[in-house]
Amino acid sequence: MPAIRSAGPHLMNTISLETLWTPASEDRPSVYELSLRNGASEALVDFALGFSGPAAGIDPHAEIDGGTLRSRLSNWSLIAPPDGYVLPPGGTWRVAIRSLTHPLRHWSDGARGAYLAFADGRMLPIVTTPPNVVGEDGALLTGAARFLLPEAPPVELSIIPWPNHLAVDGARATPSGLSLKPMSTEEQRVVAAFTEMVRELFPDEGLVHPTDNGGMPVTFSSKPLGPEAYEIAFNPTGAIVSAASQAGHLYGLVTLGQILRGALQHPGKLVVPASGTIADSPALAWRGAHLDVARQFYSSGEISRLLKLLAWNKMNRFHWHLSDDEAWRVEIDAYPALTSVGAWRGHGLPLPPFLGSGPSRAGGYYSKAEIREIVALGQTLGIEIVPEIDIPGHCYAALEALPELRDPGETHGGESVQGFLDNCLNPAHEPVYRFIETVVDELLELFPSRIFHLGADEVPLSAWSGSPKALELLERLAGKEAADRHRALADSITSHEFADQIGGSGTAILQAQFIGRVHRYIASKGATTGGWEEAAHGDILDRRTSYLVGWRDIEISAALAGEGHDIVVSPGQRYYLDMANGPGWSEPGAGWAGWSGPEETYRFEPRDGWSEMQLQHLLGVQTCIWSEPMADRAIFDRLVFPRISAVAETGWTAPGNKSWKRFAALCGLMPIMYGHWA
Repeated sequence: MPAIRSAGPHLMNTISLETLWTPASEDRPSVYELSLRNGASEALVDFALGFSGPAAGIDPHAEIDGGTLRSRLSNWSLIAPPDGYVLPPGGTWRVAIRSLTHPLRHWSDGARGAYLAFADGRMLPIVTTPPNVVGEDGALLTGAARFLLPEAPPVELSIIPWPNHLAVDGARATPSGLSLKPMSTEEQRVVAAFTEMVRELFPDEGLVHPTDNGGMPVTFSSKPLGPEAYEIAFNPTGAIVSAASQAGHLYGLVTLGQILRGALQHPGKLVVPASGTIADSPALAWRGAHLDVARQFYSSGEISRLLKLLAWNKMNRFHWHLSDDEAWRVEIDAYPALTSVGAWRGHGLPLPPFLGSGPSRAGGYYSKAEIREIVALGQTLGIEIVPEIDIPGHCYAALEALPELRDPGETHGGESVQGFLDNCLNPAHEPVYRFIETVVDELLELFPSRIFHLGADEVPLSAWSGSPKALELLERLAGKEAADRHRALADSITSHEFADQIGGSGTAILQAQFIGRVHRYIASKGATTGGWEEAAHGDILDRRTSYLVGWRDIEISAALAGEGHDIVVSPGQRYYLDMANGPGWSEPGAGWAGWSGPEETYRFEPRDGWSEMQLQHLLGVQTCIWSEPMADRAIFDRLVFPRISAVAETGWTAPGNKSWKRFAALCGLMPIMYGHWA
């Protein structure tokens, strides 16, 4: 029988992988079954199966029937059949895995990016179907859910976020566009930014007229309002937008653009007012969105479009998560290996094909020139861009690129909750601080926000327990007994507890020393330190030059505000947009924090129960778009929209002015990222 010992592209669609998930029950453990079907005319020999998926990491001690775990890192695995195994034409190789690091909750959790690795070094990507689950049927959902305007809308104006003061009357004949008449240089910049925004978001609608032909005249005036406030006065000839800032004028134009789009698309249901005023300003100063570009890479063009979507939602912060275990995405002149090594994944590379990226070299990073263009765009749209380099944990990609950052005497330093061994920068190794200070310097030069977000989340409890340098430092900081206790954790390298969850742990003491030193360096540059809530552990942050993003739950955020920390709330249960829209298997997304549909996200009120003192430290709200499940851009659309608009309205509109009925009627008019609809 002829045998396939190497891969050819003609075979790609003839060999396929199917998976089946059986959840655990009272009388049986969970089982993850893989079925590799050989649809080729030749037998398969001398191969291994590689695959990855957001939650399909194989436990290193898993019982595997039908195969052997040859290699594994986080969510990527390579499984080989028994020695000498031959998969004949039409045959199926079946493997049963009896323990994963995390259970599958939704269809997007399963294997993707599967391929065969042959003994001669060649790779063959193979067709991978979404996993089935025992006990559930139904179509798998992708694309943004459609929200249709009802026959009798609850309001006549299409505006999201809803204005805080609105007193308009009547309806004029709907103009075909807006005829913008800037006078000052600042007004011209606003008009240029708005025109470019609508040209990209609505390329076929002609919302801005280059001449007066059919357009509603819009003029501008300066008025002493708040930093982002605006007023619109409707009159028989057109409208006047008043503001004290470029951002205020831009938001006034966004409101006019939304009103006009609604009236054009739904004549007879939505209108452009004939008279009256809109006087509007935001409830919260920080209205942000975070995007993780490490797990999935997004081009600079995609980032630019996202910024325009944020501005259309009157959001003013973009938190750019530029590094993580799976990749490093920003050019640093002093350390070219960060991008030549750390930005790319593939079979046989230092970073394997995580999260469905496939066997071929894939990835990318942002050059400094690209970042400057994106930062400049943000400035025209009233969006402050905050870079994040996640340290000391989540640094596997950086450490693979720069092995000199490891303590050469370290044996192992624990496994993170995502399944990465030794992924933490060592607080006792001086080259680490030279590296961080260089990165801080280069990024602060690029980002005029003068904020450096240093992460500080999810450091495993046993981190640095095998590092002689770290143990020596710990003994100096906390005594020999503390160092001995921490050394004993070296036998528990798969612990998924975090350092800050165990009061007084050796890792927590070391991390606090690390965060304090980096924070002081950032402050010495005249910049502000951002961090996830764990950065508060050890009470080492100067509250005057720092802020936190609270993510585990709203109670922790309130408590930190009560301790005097300025805080941005982003509770995973409601504002993490990688969480699925519903509990069913058919929904894509993650599930560790539960699920939150558009209505649940909208109705959540983060300020409930906060004291006046705590509210003084509430900077605002932020969505977090963690991209592990979003290799498919249609999944991105489903998970992000319209929930990002729900958070935007919570940040802008006073709680008493919110209305789910109104929002649900109007949110279908908001633009989405890729145009994938359910």
